[in-house]
Parts: sequence; C-alpha cells; structure tokens
Amino acid sequence: MEKLLRPVLVIGIIVALTLLVGWLLDLLLRKVDARHPETPLWGLLRRCRLPFRLVMGTALLRASYRKAEVLPDHSVGVGRALTLVMIASTAWLLVGIATAIVDASYARYAAGAPDNARVRRVRTQVALIQRVVTAVVVVVAIAAMLLTFPPMRTLGASMLASAGVLGIVAGIAAQAALGNLFAGLQIAFGDTVRIGDTVVVDKEWGTVEEITLTFLVVRTWDERRITMPVSYFTSKPYENWSRGGAEMTGTVFWHLDHSAPVALMREQLAEILKDVPEWDGRASGLVVTDTTPNTIQVRAVVTAKDADDVWTVRCAVRERLLTWLTAHHPYALPRVTTAEAAPRP
Repeated sequence: MEKLLRPVLVIGIIVALTLLVGWLLDLLLRKVDARHPETPLWGLLRRCRLPFRLVMGTALLRASYRKAEVLPDHSVGVGRALTLVMIASTAWLLVGIATAIVDASYARYAAGAPDNARVRRVRTQVALIQRVVTAVVVVVAIAAMLLTFPPMRTLGASMLASAGVLGIVAGIAAQAALGNLFAGLQIAFGDTVRIGDTVVVDKEWGTVEEITLTFLVVRTWDERRITMPVSYFTSKPYENWSRGGAEMTGTVFWHLDHSAPVALMREQLAEILKDVPEWDGRASGLVVTDTTPNTIQVRAVVTAKDADDVWTVRCAVRERLLTWLTAHHPYALPRVTTAEAAPRP
C-alpha cells in the first residue's frame, strides 16, 4: 500500500505546486500588463503558461521520481521519458518567449514610427529573425533529445571522422536550399524588398504578403498568390514601387481628333482632380505627346500616395474626361474620314 501511496502523493504535490506557481505567475503578468498598457509584452508572455507549467512539473518529477519510487522497475525508461518531455517543453517555452519579445518589440516600434516603409522593413526583419530562432531552438532540442540515447552518442562520435566529406556532399546536395536561405537573410537585412511592398514580378503586379527563409509570396490584385524562391529577388531584376517611398506618378492616354480642345481639357482635368480624394495634389498636367495622320495622343499625369490610389485616380480621370468630351465636345473623338469613290469610267 505504501508503494502505491508514495508515488501518488508525490505526483499530486508536484501537480498542485505546479498549478499554484503557474497561477501566481499568470496573476503577476496580468497585474504588470495592467500597469504597463504601452507594451504588449506581458500580455503576450501569458501565452507561455502551459509550456512553463510543463517544464516545471517535469523538472520536479524528474528530480524526485527515484525517491518517490515511480515505476521502480522501469526507472531508466521513466527518467529518459521525463528528460525528453522536459527538453521538448523547454524548447516550446523558449520559442514562446522569443515570439512574445519579437512581437512586442515590433508592436511598440510600429506604434511610434511615422514612416510606413521603415515599419515594413522592421516587420520583415523580425519575422525572419523569429523563424531563424525557432529553427535553431527546434534543431538543438531534437539534437539534445537524440543524444539522450547512448547508441546515438556512439554514432555521433564515429561520424566525426567523416564529417568533412559529409559536409561537402550535403553542401552540394543542398546548394539550392542554402542559396535560398542566404538570399532570405540578404533580403531581410539588405532592405531590398519588404512585407507590404508593391512589386512587379514577371509582368505580375502585386503586394508582398509573406517572406520566409526560402520563399516569398506575392498577392496579386486579383487575389492570386504567386510563390517564388527568395533567390529570384537577389539574382533577377524586378520592379519595387515602394522602394524609396510609396508615392506614385501615373499616366492616362487618349487618342483624339486633331481638333480636340487641349486647353479646355487641361482646365477640366484640374476640376476633375479636385473631386478625386485619392489624388495627393503633388502634381498634374496634360500635354499632346504624339500625332498621327488621323489622331493625336494626349497624356495626363497624376500623382497619389501609393500604387492603389494612383490606379484609382487614373481610372477616374480617364472615365470622367472621356464622358466630358462625349457630352460637350463630341467632335474631339477620333473618327474615320471617308469620301465617295470616283465613278467608273
């Protein structure tokens, strides 16, 4: 009876102590979060309650399971299982803490930074740093779990002699993957493309939605997602409309008759832009840029704060000015001049 009550009592005390400490820690984090609403760190750290309790409970049980005589006939297996659980839960806790710190740092920076381009740059960098930290912690945890098995230690020692050859072979085999990995780090810290940038890739216009260590996702205007390796953005040319500022200049073209009232069109363009809220007021203009035997080419220049707004301004100007010409100056629209054929002799 004593052999049964002792392990049950020890496990019960450990569970109660773990729950109590976890509750006290959560209460402390809630109070600190209420006193410091300017930073979301303490609220984000509350997500780590479960892995913290798991680490604490496993560590206490790992330190006392022999004296508590928990499955004494299988003490080696119990110890190894507890060690594996403790390593896995510790990795989970570290990843959670790192994620909370990164998310809180980005949130505070984004709240106080007036420059949207710098915010997107920091967002890209912290996202990649978070993925690198997570990958490192997971790899170290898996390696530590494997080293708890004695056969794995022997295998590791025997493989050290051939590590150089294996490294060369692995490097050649994973050349593309390593290239994408270093390209992802180069994009993150070289500030060539950021999450939220408007880009044109392979004649496709879209917004960078996600950047990982190996691939990049571009969300097109028609809701499609284009997934591309990050090495593309370090080896091939592409258009980044958000680089150096999101302001854009757009053009609108019309093909009109030679008699089109260009001066009146300039005045009408100014009136139209006053009613288009997306126009930022930086610049506008209208000139004749080309002529053919039948038509002239008229170009209007408009500006906006970003690519989406400049598209809206272009469409509005094109539609309203064409409507105005149709209603008030229909002779300015292009037409084909015909003449009667000469009579047959």
